Amino acid sequence: MWNQEKYQKAIAFAGFAHRKQLVPGEEYNYVVHISNVAAETARAICSETIGDEDLAIQCALLHDVIEDTEIKAEEIRNEFGEEVLNGVLALTKNEELRKEDRMVDSLKRIKQAGKEIACVKMADRITNLQAPPGYWKKEKIKKYMEESILIYNELNVYSKFLSDRLKEKIKEYEKYLS
Repeated sequence: MWNQEKYQKAIAFAGFAHRKQLVPGEEYNYVVHISNVAAETARAICSETIGDEDLAIQCALLHDVIEDTEIKAEEIRNEFGEEVLNGVLALTKNEELRKEDRMVDSLKRIKQAGKEIACVKMADRITNLQAPPGYWKKEKIKKYMEESILIYNELNVYSKFLSDRLKEKIKEYEKYLS
């Protein structure tokens, strides 16, 4: 089982980093999203072996810190170590690439990082496949659906539990296309 002290340290760090951020299209703090990603990851850990549980849980909690806050990679390295930093970096989209190339690049890095990080990415997308924000246009919803299918196709071999959940969520999300 994962280490509760490491969990508490990571959620406190992420909660502080995201303290001014709300879930897009919602009225509640972003810590709800990261907690949900950690919960999906934890549920997978209870169902199957996914490797280093502490790595997976910490990366689930920290997965958006570099991408969405002022926190720098060096701070994550100092607080959580190189392995956690590498996992978070794999989950962070490269903003220097064209928008349409970012997910493919990230998925390549996620697969290189290993099973734990692939599980976090699937858990993240499962959590994000809720009702899209009201300001999203149909084209954006369609692209998000296509990107979700790409994630499923690229990562489904890493976790039966999470791939089954992701497939179910994708199917449910189809209703937002009509």
